[in-house]
Amino acid sequence: MTRIKRGTIHSKKRKRILRLAKGYRGGRSKLYTLASEALKKALSAKYKGRKRRKRDFRRLWIARINAASRKEGIPYSRFIRGLKKVNIKLNRKVLSELAISDPSEFSELIKKAKEGLEE
Repeated sequence: MTRIKRGTIHSKKRKRILRLAKGYRGGRSKLYTLASEALKKALSAKYKGRKRRKRDFRRLWIARINAASRKEGIPYSRFIRGLKKVNIKLNRKVLSELAISDPSEFSELIKKAKEGLEE
């Protein structure tokens, strides 16, 4: 029987890990075990970061809407409640963009929200 060297799948797997870990410092980019551990941590942090980004943007939009609505004399929570009562369905991203780029349109929304609260 002939001698079998390491399989292609085995070396492909190792190459893939080392290629993904390229740019890491020291042994983390050169040694397979260290590279695979570093990669596991990096990928889990990447996943968490994608979730955190959504959270952070929502906080930013709410802060912007709150600042703009308080200028008009109504806090954020009452503004959102008023919009829901008048059945205006705009998400927070669009509302924050309106508050920044088109303040006159945003003030119209605030007037409608105040009307909804009075009813």
